[in-house]
Amino acid sequence: MTIQIRTDYGLTGPSMQADTVRASKPKGVYRLGFKRLFDICFVLMISVPSVLVVALLALVIARDGHNPFYKQDRVGRNGRVFKMWKLRTMVQNADTALADHLEANVAARIEWDRHQKLAFDPRITPIGRFLRATSIDELPQFFNVLKGDMSIVGPRPMMTNQQSLYPGIAYYEMRPGITGLWQTSERNLTSFSERAVFDNAYFGDMSFWTDLRVVCRTVLVVVRANGQ
Repeated sequence: MTIQIRTDYGLTGPSMQADTVRASKPKGVYRLGFKRLFDICFVLMISVPSVLVVALLALVIARDGHNPFYKQDRVGRNGRVFKMWKLRTMVQNADTALADHLEANVAARIEWDRHQKLAFDPRITPIGRFLRATSIDELPQFFNVLKGDMSIVGPRPMMTNQQSLYPGIAYYEMRPGITGLWQTSERNLTSFSERAVFDNAYFGDMSFWTDLRVVCRTVLVVVRANGQ
């Protein structure tokens, strides 16, 4: 199977200059069952330290009197919508705060329309900036992995209102990942639509060794605290 995605989004970089970006369907049996086995074994292996870290951080976040956890609808495999869990990194009424900020700031509106995120987001709390930089806010998603909503490695789970902005279809063939090629690359320099290039590349190269390399690269991202 070959997947062709739209390329009228101003894609840049060596891997994004072709007229079409294609991804071959991964071969082998890893994606048929062993990937799921890898996910479950990985989560169980680190479950104890992860639960302890999440519990400690939840107590710190809850000091403002609000729920330390945040859940949001995300699009999963085959387009199925699921609730994705995170440690809360934003103020209450974050959607209203974002709308007000974008209305008052033209540059921020342009940045949001292109990247679907802001380099300097007024909604993020002080501890939230640390959690996002280290990607520790993603730890509750191990629960989503156990449920089968997500995988350890895969495309970044998109929001339901972002589907019309996404140019690829390989995304819908996979479980979204806690980490992935996009998350461990130049994640702050690419537009939202350019994520399809990373997703298609991963879809065609899906294997145990690919997942292991991405997990190792994720550790470096966490240590360097250069996430977003």
